[in-house]
Amino acid sequence: MKLQDLNIIVTCPPAPGWGGRYWIFVKVTTDTGISGWGECYASSVGPDAMKLVIKDIFERYFLNECPSNFEKMFRRTYSSGFTQRPDLTVMGAFSGLEIACWDILGKQFDCPTWKLLGGKINERVRAYSYLYPLEHHDLNDFWTSPEMAAESATNLIGKGYTAVKFDPAGPYTMRGGHMPALSDIKLSVDFCRAIREAVGDKADILFGTHGQFSTAGAIRLGKAIEPYSPMWFEEPIPPDNLSEFGKVQNALSIPIATGERFTTKMEFAEILKSGGASIIQPALGRAGGIWEMKKAAAIAEVFNAQVAPHLYAGPIEWAANIQLSASIPNLLIAETIETPFHKSLINGKINVEDGYIQVSEEAGLGIEVNEKLAEEHPYNGADLHLMMQDDPCDYSNGNSFLGGAPPLKSN
Repeated sequence: MKLQDLNIIVTCPPAPGWGGRYWIFVKVTTDTGISGWGECYASSVGPDAMKLVIKDIFERYFLNECPSNFEKMFRRTYSSGFTQRPDLTVMGAFSGLEIACWDILGKQFDCPTWKLLGGKINERVRAYSYLYPLEHHDLNDFWTSPEMAAESATNLIGKGYTAVKFDPAGPYTMRGGHMPALSDIKLSVDFCRAIREAVGDKADILFGTHGQFSTAGAIRLGKAIEPYSPMWFEEPIPPDNLSEFGKVQNALSIPIATGERFTTKMEFAEILKSGGASIIQPALGRAGGIWEMKKAAAIAEVFNAQVAPHLYAGPIEWAANIQLSASIPNLLIAETIETPFHKSLINGKINVEDGYIQVSEEAGLGIEVNEKLAEEHPYNGADLHLMMQDDPCDYSNGNSFLGGAPPLKSN
């Protein structure tokens, strides 16, 4: 059995874009007629350029290969062009193609992917969700309203979730780490207090930042929210200097979680070795795929660290996350996004029940991709999957992190 054909679909989820502006799906077919699906979570370049990267990687390193040759295909891609170092764009392309190969193998042997990864150690996967606006909430006001956030948290707890995530401490800026405004610190404390009062001890609270702060600023903000006992302080500083994470962790009692912008086991090993995080958050469509993150999970196990697969993408990456999660002993929790569009794209094959995802026994990734629906929602915009603002932190008027994929303000 050899890999033969590739189809790439760029799908645009309905507004407000929970999961980003677009998702890049790949369908890989063998010479025996078996098709597998993967998802490339890569946003460094636009989707048209990314499609060319994916096609190039496929034709160079996947075409006519046996889909089980993961080590060979990884090493050739990782070394491409005399590099042998983590590359977000190249490994993003590789990751989606690699996930598709696992789907193919599962279908070939009529077994779920987790069975090929060493078997199932977790019968179900604990899930968490971002706090999203409820129907009666104003979409813009929600992100700076502790009261609305507390309502959303209460709603999720009512559905059985035992952990909720939020990020009130904007801005999401390209300028790198900055010192948070006092208003940002106050708003963060107000969010933590309101949500903790709403959920009590029924749920963990997960505090996100998207790498917005300087090392000193992250410590300052972290100390302010410590009294509310977050389960983690997510990506408190930019991911371009991994040694600085250890300074933040050493100054705080809150566990540091990070990794949504990491790729390959090398970067995860570095953060674990430095003591900069005790929870790693791989995005499988970017980090190197399932097998590479199985290795990263094993490295984390050595450091007594846990794994919390990240999801800000479509449902195929979600399915891959679940297959990995079923097979690792140091799983903490997995992110989920429940929207009608996510579910429709995979014909409702993944569901959160009482805060947990039951691990599928179906072959491959355990999903059925609605290819027609994916193609009926093409992305025609010019923005990337996620965009960072140019403007710096506003110390006079406050800041906010807008969820979803809002349109950029025109100059």
